[in-house]
Amino acid sequence: MDHDDLRHWSKRAADWAHDYHEGLRDRPVRAELTHGKIASQLPDTPPENPESMEAIWDDFTRIVPPGITHWQHPRFFAYFPANASPASMLAEQLANAIAAQGMIWQTSPAVTEVEQVMMKWLAQAIGLPNEFTGTIHDSATTATLSAVLTMREKALDWTGLQQGLSGAPRLRLYASAQTHSSVDKAARIAGIGQENLVKVPTDSTLSMRPGALAGAIAADRAAGYLPIGVILCAGGTSVGAFDRMADCIGVARAAGLPTHVDAAWAGSAMICPEFRRLWAGVEGADSIVFNPHKWLGAQFDCAVQFLRDPGPQVRTLGLRPSYLETAGREEIVNFNEWTVPLGRRFRALKLWFTLRAYGLEGLRTRIRNHVNWAEEVCAQIALIPGIHIVTPPALSLFTFACDDAARTEHLLARINDDGRIYLTQTRHAGRLVIRMQVGQFDCTRDDVMMAAQVIAELAGK
Repeated sequence: MDHDDLRHWSKRAADWAHDYHEGLRDRPVRAELTHGKIASQLPDTPPENPESMEAIWDDFTRIVPPGITHWQHPRFFAYFPANASPASMLAEQLANAIAAQGMIWQTSPAVTEVEQVMMKWLAQAIGLPNEFTGTIHDSATTATLSAVLTMREKALDWTGLQQGLSGAPRLRLYASAQTHSSVDKAARIAGIGQENLVKVPTDSTLSMRPGALAGAIAADRAAGYLPIGVILCAGGTSVGAFDRMADCIGVARAAGLPTHVDAAWAGSAMICPEFRRLWAGVEGADSIVFNPHKWLGAQFDCAVQFLRDPGPQVRTLGLRPSYLETAGREEIVNFNEWTVPLGRRFRALKLWFTLRAYGLEGLRTRIRNHVNWAEEVCAQIALIPGIHIVTPPALSLFTFACDDAARTEHLLARINDDGRIYLTQTRHAGRLVIRMQVGQFDCTRDDVMMAAQVIAELAGK
């Protein structure tokens, strides 16, 4: 295959993509879950000789779409969305064609400089002060790991990078039980250990109790442990919990600890000024992450981390051997020093295209619609006999359940086997519940309200 062939097949792929998205409503949302079915259709050994693109294309259309859970389906209400607006898809095609490696400024100046401007745009869009700057990671998991590694090294006066942790005091990290499992993973990978991730009790609103946080920090210091930082939750994955930012950040600051805010899903909603009350005080944080690939239409992967002062993170993650220097440009920004990987894709391009193609007001309208439709469908589901709303809408996420766990599990299986909508489960207060989150980029009110119809129909069986 050469570039002339690529031109032909790119046009054919564009036509296929158009038809695929146009026909998504006619497909079941979730793939048929038969383990090994896809793999069994692929040869056990790689080809020794070239194969025709016609054969490759035919196999793709025959094998792949039936094995995909359709994340761009307008009735995908599971997990959180991984949206891909048409403008973002176009930008990704161009980024793929350019195939730049943006590890340092000189390897592709546009990759770095467009990213710098996009971080300014997004900080303004969600109402952060001008002092915040930022960078793009692949996912919030990596951003949170970067923040935790920075907390660790700052607490150890950067001795861990050279000496390791074997002689260090016992490190302690604080978060609520509503934070994402990526926080647990960061504690493990950073050498802090699961046992040293302190899950601080929450109140009746599922917010971290500031007094309990202060008490945990004081008790650990009295025991000879070394607290390193606090991770706060803004729109938790399970049921959408928000910590009280101002109060908890105040406790952390009084204790001399940095804070990182995980707003992976809900951060996108902060382009709407009326929702910023949910994370009031966030401007006092040291690090904030949110994923434009969840609710702003920027195709996965695209996680944005804002930093009040990037210096500590660059000191932690930066490593500049001579072959990565740019002569005469020692102070220029090289984003690989802000993140874990050295290699960097041109992720900022899809942000640039998406923000311009829809504008902040167009994106706000979508998010406001999703929140309103979630409240509306939640009210309808509450009227279904045998169904109870467990947690009311937090933005566009709510949960419900049947009278007992077995019925709840059975209902969820029927819903997803039916195929018209797709929902997932979580555990809340020790109880199995069904999550519904409205946020797919192209969903309509009719798509959302169909969920109440499907649930009512299947709950009666």
